[in-house]
Amino acid sequence: MSRYTIEVRSAKATDPEATIGYDRPLRTFFLTAFPDPDTDAVSLWLGGFLEEYPTLESIILAARARGHEISGLTHADMIAMLRESGSPSTPSLAETLGFVFRGDQA
Repeated sequence: MSRYTIEVRSAKATDPEATIGYDRPLRTFFLTAFPDPDTDAVSLWLGGFLEEYPTLESIILAARARGHEISGLTHADMIAMLRESGSPSTPSLAETLGFVFRGDQA
């Protein structure tokens, strides 16, 4: 799983320590931002389901549709994530047994 620190902005707040990356077992890009200081729960979490955001573009557009803009993602980071997302991944045991759901099934 890759993880890169980026900045996420909304109309109300900015998180300079947000995280974007690629989760190989779930075959999805993910984005987390705006952690609660008391619980560490995040108010923005995209990409928690199997193949929910299969492309980097799809997660950026999903964040934008929710009123969030991403900045600080370097060219090298994008290439690394795209390279990782292009590598074949076999289904996990949990996926094979039906314990992991696709984003459209959640």
